[in-house]
Amino acid sequence: MTRSEFDDIRAHIAADEGDSDGLLLLARTLLDDLEQARLREATLRARYLELLTAARATIASDAVGDANPLTFLRHELGRNGQLPTAEEDITRILADARTAAELLAQLSEPPVRSRPSARMRRCVRPPRRLAG
Repeated sequence: MTRSEFDDIRAHIAADEGDSDGLLLLARTLLDDLEQARLREATLRARYLELLTAARATIASDAVGDANPLTFLRHELGRNGQLPTAEEDITRILADARTAAELLAQLSEPPVRSRPSARMRRCVRPPRRLAG
């Protein structure tokens, strides 16, 4: 929804005030929540784009043989307070990265379907038909 659509809905709610106050209060609350979620999504998208741009600039900088290709990425992570500072941070971050890579690999694999066991086959009967 666009900002003007939110404003139009708010104006409509304000014009109908008095008819069913409880429902209008709920509509206002839901509309505020929806707008907050939209704002959070826009913020996350902007941060993702900044990080993606820094990562791409880092790779491009390395490709042309820059002496310090990590400058872009270091700047972006430092700006958001995400640079690892201690040995413990570095160890934890590397462990998190390995775990995330393993989880993503498992998500990309199709689920393994096993054949029903003999016990399961005994419990499941073919469907019955009604006479009629």
